[in-house]
This record gives sequence, structure tokens and C-alpha cells, in this order.
Amino acid sequence: MGEKIAAIVLAAGEGKRMGSGIPKQYMLIKSRPLVYYALKAFEESAVDEVILVTGEDEIDYCKEYIVDRYHFNKVKKIVPGGWERYASVYFGLEAIEDADYVLIHDGARPMISAELIQKCIYYVKKYRACVVGMPSKDTIKVVDEENYAIRTPERKTLWQVQTPQCFEFDLVKKAYEKMMENDDGKVTDDAMVVETYGNVPVKLFEGGYDNIKVTTPEDVRLATNLVRVRKVFHKLHVLHDKLIYLQMKAYKKRFREKKQKK
Repeated sequence: MGEKIAAIVLAAGEGKRMGSGIPKQYMLIKSRPLVYYALKAFEESAVDEVILVTGEDEIDYCKEYIVDRYHFNKVKKIVPGGWERYASVYFGLEAIEDADYVLIHDGARPMISAELIQKCIYYVKKYRACVVGMPSKDTIKVVDEENYAIRTPERKTLWQVQTPQCFEFDLVKKAYEKMMENDDGKVTDDAMVVETYGNVPVKLFEGGYDNIKVTTPEDVRLATNLVRVRKVFHKLHVLHDKLIYLQMKAYKKRFREKKQKK
């Protein structure tokens, strides 16, 4: 049997910065809930199972109106999230019964693709712990309590970290268990948990600047445009493949006709 790969999709946030009456993961992007796009990418990937983490009172809604409606058969469990992101990840890890690797992804990042997931699988098998990110394009300032700049890190050493964040399952599970035992709520991402409690270096590799996290109303507009562009490119790709197919078909027909004349 091959190695088993699981994914955790986090969709338990309240989305306070969005200023909307509904959680951001259910806001519509091109007539689909935001979390739909991440689940669709994992459904079309080499991942074996998906654990969806959401609000406790939203589990039935997710099952009926998202998982069942869009036939996301790889979603094996829908579990309630925790008081913070790290707790939701921990509960997601607890729900996985058996896996060799796990990819942890924010459901509010709709631009993930099956191709990026395949890249994640390649790197996690090679490095044990890796995360998607991109080199920072902006100068970053470290500020004091009054927002005065006190230091400017060298930009070439800075990356913007994204998701998926990918790990050997046993490695990240044990690291999270140690973190929970220490009641350490200062961690900001899964890589930090593994760095601190797993003592394993985390490899960064490039995803894409379009792999945005939808957090504000401006992000919704940007995500809508990105989804629209992706659909257009997909249609053009399909059209291109069809044209190539027709050209090859016509070529083979002419070849057979010439052969028959001889």
C-alpha cells in the first residue's frame, strides 16, 4: 500500500475583520461558499482524506450544504474547532486515525490548486516539514509599542508564510501534544509548533502571490477576480487542448489518405 496523505481544512473562524453577518468561510465567491474552493482542490488531488474543522453549531450546515451538495467524498469527518486556530488544528489532528503525512490548510485561501497540493506532497516526503510561502516583496519594519521603526530586517531573508503547511503526521501530532501540555498559546502557525516542539527545521517553498487569505472585504473582491481569471484560463486551456486534438485528428486522417493512395 502507498503512503496515506490526509488534509485538515480549517473553517472555524468568526471573521471579525470582515464585518459581515456570516462567517467568512460561507461568504459567496462566484456563487460558491469560500471554503468550497479549498475543498474542491483537495477533492481533485492525491490526498486520501480530508478533515473539515468548523464551528460546532455549523457542522450540520457544512455537511448538508457544502460536503453533500458538492459531492466532496474525501471529506471523511467534520469536527468542531477550538478557541484559537492552534486548538482547531489540534482537534483536526486528533480526528485523523491513520496517516503518514498531513497538509494543514486555511479554508479562507481559495486559490489553492491540485498542482500546488502535489508540490506539497513532493516536498513533505523529501523534507518531513515544509510550508508554502513567497519571498516578501515589501520592506518590513520592526516597530516598538508606539509604532516607531526600530529595525529593518534584510528583505531577502523574509518570506510571507501561507498554507498548506505540511508535515509527517507523527511529527506534527507529537509536537502539538507537547504544545498543548505546555499551554502555549503564543504560536502563530503550525511550522512554529514543529520548530519549537518537534526540533525539526521547516523547509519553505514557493506557492504563489495569488494564494491569498480572505480576511477583509477588499480580499473578497480580489478573490472574486482571481477565481474569475482562473476560470477563463481553464476554458482557454480546454479550448487549446481541443484544438490540438482536432489538428492531430486531421493530420492522422491526411496521413492515412496519403498512405492509401500509394
